[in-house]
Amino acid sequence: MNELIYSLKSFELAGNSVLSWLLAAGVAVGLYLVMSALLRFLQKNMHRLSKSTTTVVDDLLVAVLGSTKFFTLFFVALWAGTRFLDLGPAESVPRLVLVVVVTLQVAMWANRGVSEYINHFSAAHRDTDPGSVSAVQGMSFVARLAIWALAVVLVIDNLGYDVTALVAGLGIGGVAIALAVQNILGDLFASLSIVLDKPFVVRDFIIVDDHLGEVEKIGIKTTRLRSLSGEQLIFSNSDLLSSRVRNFKRMYERRVPFTFGVVYQTTPDQLEAIPGMVKNIIEDLENTRFDRAHFKSFGESSYDFEVVYYVRSPDYNVYMDIQQKINLALCRGFAQKGIEFAYPTRTVYINQ
Repeated sequence: MNELIYSLKSFELAGNSVLSWLLAAGVAVGLYLVMSALLRFLQKNMHRLSKSTTTVVDDLLVAVLGSTKFFTLFFVALWAGTRFLDLGPAESVPRLVLVVVVTLQVAMWANRGVSEYINHFSAAHRDTDPGSVSAVQGMSFVARLAIWALAVVLVIDNLGYDVTALVAGLGIGGVAIALAVQNILGDLFASLSIVLDKPFVVRDFIIVDDHLGEVEKIGIKTTRLRSLSGEQLIFSNSDLLSSRVRNFKRMYERRVPFTFGVVYQTTPDQLEAIPGMVKNIIEDLENTRFDRAHFKSFGESSYDFEVVYYVRSPDYNVYMDIQQKINLALCRGFAQKGIEFAYPTRTVYINQ
C-alpha cells in the first residue's frame, strides 16, 4: 500500500503527481455532486413553500434557483479541484474562467428575477390596471438591457482589457442618444412615475386643463382618455405630470351647492319654513348628507336661498338623479304651500 502511494506521488503528469490529479478530480467530482444535490433540495423545498404562501418573494426565489445552470456548478467544482494542482503559467486561467462564468450566472439570476416579477405583476394587474402592465413591461426591457451591459463590461474587464475607453465611449454615446430621444425618455420615465405614484389608473374619470374623460390606457409614451362626447384624447405622459389633474373617481363625496329664489310676495312665515322643507327633502333621500340651507340675500327680483349638501357617491349620474329628485320635490312642496319661484321681473311706478 505504501509502495502504491509512493508510486502515485513519484509519477508525474504535466508537472503534477498522479496523487495530486486524483485528489483534484475527487474534490471536483465531490463538490459538483454536493452542489447539485443541494440545489435540487433547495428547489424542491422552495417550490413546496411557494405553494403554501401568497407572497411573491418565494416565487422569485424559486424562479431564480431554477435559472441556475449546471455548467456553473461544473466550473466552480473544476476551479476548486485545480487548487490542488500546480498549473504554472496557466495558474490564472481557471480563475478567469470562473469569474466569467459566475458573472454570467449572476446576470442570468437578475434577468430571471426581473422577468418573473414582471410576469407576476402582469398577472395580478392585467384586468384591473392594464396601463401599468404596459409601462412596467416597457421598463423591464431597459432593466434587462442594463443588467447584460454591466455583465459584459465586467467580463471584458476581468479578461484583462481596459474598459475605461469603452465605458467612456458608452457614456458619450449614451449622452448623445439621450439628447436625441430626450422627449421619448421623458415620456418613458413619466410613465414609470404614473405607474408607481398612481395619480390615476385605468377607468378613472379625470380632468386635465379644459379636457375631461375616462382613462382608457396608460402607455409607455402616451395616456389615452375617452371624452364624454366620444372622441379619444391623447396626452403625452410628461405633459400629464406637468399639468394639474383632477381625479373624480377618487372623490368620496361630492359637495353640491345650489341656489334658488322666491318672489317678493312670499310672506315671512313662508320664508322661515323653506330651509326646514329643503332639509327634510334632502335627508329623506339615500346617499345624501345635508349640510345647510339659508335665506342668503335680497336679489333684484327675488329672495335668494343657498343650499349645500353632499352626495355620498362619485358617480355623476347618481348626483344628477338626486338633484332632479330635490328639484321636483321643491316644486311640489312650494305648490302645496302657495310659494312661487322667482323669475326676472321689474315693477315700474309712474308718477302722475
